[in-house]
Amino acid sequence: MNTIENATANLQTKGFLDLKIPEGIDLIEEINRLRKEKNAVILAHYYQKGAIQDLADYLGDSLQLARAAAKTDADLIVFCGVHFMAEAAKILNPTKKVVLPDTKAGCTLADSCSGEGLREFRAQHPNAIVVSYINCDAGVKAESDIIVTSSNAEHIINSLSKEQEIIFAPDRNLGRYLNQVCNRNMILWDGACYVHEAFSLERIAQQMAEHPNAKLIAHPESQEDVLRMAHFIGSTSRLLDFVVEDSAQEFIVATEEGILHEMEKLAPHKKLIPALVKDETCHCSECAFMKLNTLEKLYLCMKYELPEITIEEDLRVKALAAINRMLNLSEKIK
Repeated sequence: MNTIENATANLQTKGFLDLKIPEGIDLIEEINRLRKEKNAVILAHYYQKGAIQDLADYLGDSLQLARAAAKTDADLIVFCGVHFMAEAAKILNPTKKVVLPDTKAGCTLADSCSGEGLREFRAQHPNAIVVSYINCDAGVKAESDIIVTSSNAEHIINSLSKEQEIIFAPDRNLGRYLNQVCNRNMILWDGACYVHEAFSLERIAQQMAEHPNAKLIAHPESQEDVLRMAHFIGSTSRLLDFVVEDSAQEFIVATEEGILHEMEKLAPHKKLIPALVKDETCHCSECAFMKLNTLEKLYLCMKYELPEITIEEDLRVKALAAINRMLNLSEKIK
């Protein structure tokens, strides 16, 4: 039984799933009270709902949140993101309780690769080391030599010998992009993020025609044809910085739409346009898994300290080694 299944079984045993929130309760006030009472820290990814972003002690991308999780002195870590992120926090903090508001907050990219599958793939390339994107579960991290995020991947790949054969997992789009910018020929696992694969080249081209002064900015998990059109490619945090720092006043943003909340706060005078996806009935690029976390679930999660993320110790130690290599190699990165 994996981590998420364990957590769900825990909840069902305790009857937690059937609990109702009292009418009239001020959720924000109660969450703040519980945070203080339990010495809790709330970590939230930029792709969370705006109300949760506003409550977070630390708001960031995967690298920023990994660093925050590694340094926290809180007793309770409340991770508002998806399960592989909460898992990473537990890997870094074995003695602390880590909870995730909704155990169904998964990731199609993480689900595309298993530890066993990666181990078998690696056996076909015995001279290769494995560099894995942080968007993977503990089993994949344990089979990896180094973990990377979109913020530090280029820096870490460039720090490795050009002669070193590398397997890159699980995101083929990010891997393909890194091969180009780092002049590498890494062996790519065939996985992808469904949100970043949904962008429509044709509809984005139409947006650019309608907004000729807008700059297209894109996350490197996007498909190659979208990246070729982009004025700037970067991690979630770098996209945010670019909007704030660049002289342009309009931006078409090709990543999960949750980032627009923070962009609007930091650059309120600029026009931000979510890039359109292939499904013409939808006008947004939203991760359904990220949006499963709500204020109601966050409150219950903090009140009952459930669902809890647990990891077997031998697996945790193996996964920790790959994460620590990442943190050590990326110390100078913002």
